[in-house]
Amino acid sequence: MQININTNNHVEGSQRMKDYFQGLVADSLKRFEDKVTRVEVHLGDENSHKEGDTDKKCTIEARIAGMQPVAVTNHSNTVEKAVDGAIDKIKKVLDTTFDKMRAH
Repeated sequence: MQININTNNHVEGSQRMKDYFQGLVADSLKRFEDKVTRVEVHLGDENSHKEGDTDKKCTIEARIAGMQPVAVTNHSNTVEKAVDGAIDKIKKVLDTTFDKMRAH
């Protein structure tokens, strides 16, 4: 499973931060690694320099072999919380998707 971390111009995308989030996503989605070919993580700050309660955004798109990709978005006040929330959401979406596949 390939994992790509992308940031917009308002989020500092250091290599250390990207490595950390890459490891976090890989560990969290480990049970899906035989079905998911690639994961795209997009991090952003929606209102750049202004403060806001939920201005940090994380979108995770999972590309499933032989199917359309699925994506989720989570907003929070920090990038870390936005990523954690998006990981929880994508795990639920993937669980539901694969449960439906097994049911048919």
